[in-house]
Order: sequence, then structure tokens, then C-alpha cells
Amino acid sequence: MTAAAGAQSFFSVTVQPSGRSFTVPNGDTVLAAGINQGIGLPYGCKDGACGSCKCKMLSGAVVHGNHQSKALSPEEEASGYVLTCCAMPQSDLVLESRQVTEAGSLPIKKMPTRVSSMRKASDDVMVIQLQLPANDMFAYRAGQYVEFILRDGARRSYSMANAPHLGPGVELHIRHMPGGKFTDHVFGAMKEKEILRIEGPFGSFFLREDSDKPIILLASGTGFAPVKALIEHMQHQGIARKVVLYWGARKPSDLYMQDWVQNQLATIPTLSFVPVVSDASESDAWSGRTGFVHQAVMQDFPDMRAYQVYACGAPIVVESARADFVALCGLDSDEFFADAFTSEADKLAP
Repeated sequence: MTAAAGAQSFFSVTVQPSGRSFTVPNGDTVLAAGINQGIGLPYGCKDGACGSCKCKMLSGAVVHGNHQSKALSPEEEASGYVLTCCAMPQSDLVLESRQVTEAGSLPIKKMPTRVSSMRKASDDVMVIQLQLPANDMFAYRAGQYVEFILRDGARRSYSMANAPHLGPGVELHIRHMPGGKFTDHVFGAMKEKEILRIEGPFGSFFLREDSDKPIILLASGTGFAPVKALIEHMQHQGIARKVVLYWGARKPSDLYMQDWVQNQLATIPTLSFVPVVSDASESDAWSGRTGFVHQAVMQDFPDMRAYQVYACGAPIVVESARADFVALCGLDSDEFFADAFTSEADKLAP
């Protein structure tokens, strides 16, 4: 910490072009302070692992806590980019983040929740329904996520897989990560009626309804969960924008709710679906698209200048899509909205 930083109890942060501003107490990260003051900065893991919170620093100085180079490379840092989840101001800051828009974000709450049902959607994906307190209103946007607060204070993040109008309960899709303290419990000792503690809603992955641009939805693995919620929301609101869903998986069985998607195709004329499998075996008898899902999108949409993209899944998929869609397909970087998932292993990595 510099002497100047030690002499001041807080720094101000202004986010352009919205003009929204907030203060960061000495020693806090930009993202934590922004969330606490209702500023909708984009973010994903909050652990310096995914890069979803990366934005341009127009003026000022920060120091970064521990983070992974895949989230913020030394070259990006030298060019003025910061990870707000682990950046601590050393002066007043001006940041650029076009995802920060209106005031009045939804309140973040901590609450107990009960497991009302569990079912395996595939060998390694559990669909869980959570019952929320009847006397406590929980408002969220389709696409956002909650965090489980574990007994040791650790946190695990999962997107709501149902649109808010289908509540008051919450649906989650949880993939088993062998050795992960939370997912081992989900696939082992967890029973219905178990009480857990959650906090939310979090995240800036939600539909921008002030646009009429056609939409590309890109999901990998259980990144399908918030995409499912977006589709339900659009159908409920009568949003008739053209939507194409690309869902990538290693093998066909990883497309664990493909029947649900097919049912939506029968009722939503503006929706189309392209499943993509990267590692099918002969025994799978897969006749659909193969390869990497973001490359399949590029093959079909070499010019994305007229589109919005919503991407969710593994960080490598999301970041590859972001970089290639902008550089090679002409996508406006401000029209790429993302939520990158990190595994329990990622969260424990140095």
C-alpha cells in the first residue's frame, strides 16, 4: 500500500459512459464496493479466475490481488485493463463499462433455503429445486446467480435456471466436480429438506430489453442453466426477437435437457437450436454438428455486426468467443454479454 493510499480512507470511482459513481473504502476491491452500493458492474467468479469483470481504466491507479493470467494478462494490465474483483484503488478512478446502466439494482439478500427436490439430469448433472422463505420476497433477473455460503465461509456460485415468473422457488443445475467439497456433498450426502444458506442475486448476465437486435445464445455444459432462464423470460414477456441457441458439450449425453429445448422450439417460432458435440464416440451415433461450439457459431454467422451475443459456460469458451467474435466477425464488443463459470478446482487454484 502506498503512503498516499494509507492517508485516505476511501477513493471515488466513476464509471463511464453512465456517469455512475461510488466510493471504495481503503483496502476494499472495486467490485465489492460497487456491489455494496448497488452499481451493476459485470462479474462472474469474483475470484480473479474468469475475467468477466475486466474493464478499461481511463484514469487512476490500482494494485491487483491474486488472479490468474488467463483472466488478466500482463499485456492487458500494461494496456490499462483491470479486474475489478481483485483491484484495490490507489487513487480516484475513472473506469469504462458499458454494462453499467440504470440505478436501482435489485437488493442482495442472505436467506435460508430448503432443498425441495433433486433429480439427476445426467450422470454428473443434478437439477435441484430450492424453496425460499415464504415471508421474504426474492427478486432477480433471468440469468443471474446465487451463492451458497458453506459452513466454513467458502462460497459456490450457481445460476438460476428458471425465470422469475416461474418461482417462487429457484432451479439450479449443478455439475459434479469430483473432489469438490460442495458438489461431492450434492452428489453424496445431500437429501431433500436439507437447509442451506444463499446470498443473491448477483451478476450482470441478463437480457438487454432496450434493443431489437437478433440474439445468439451460446452455452457450454451447465452454462445452459441461465440461458434456459433467458428463453423462459423472453417467452413470458412476448419478446419476439429472433434467437438462435448454440449448446456445446463434450458428448451427446451432456446435452442434459435437449428434450426441453425441443419442446420450446414447438412453441417459440423465433427460436432455433444448434447442438454441438466436441468429443462424440462411435457408440454415440452422433449425426449433428461437431467441434468447438463458438467456432460453429462463427461458421454460421461470419458477420455479427447486427447481433447481440449472450454467452455462458467455461471461461475458455466464453473468452475465446468474445475475442474471436469481435476480432473476426465484427461483433460490437458492447453487445457481448457473458457469465463465465469457474469450477471448484479453479476457485482453489493460486
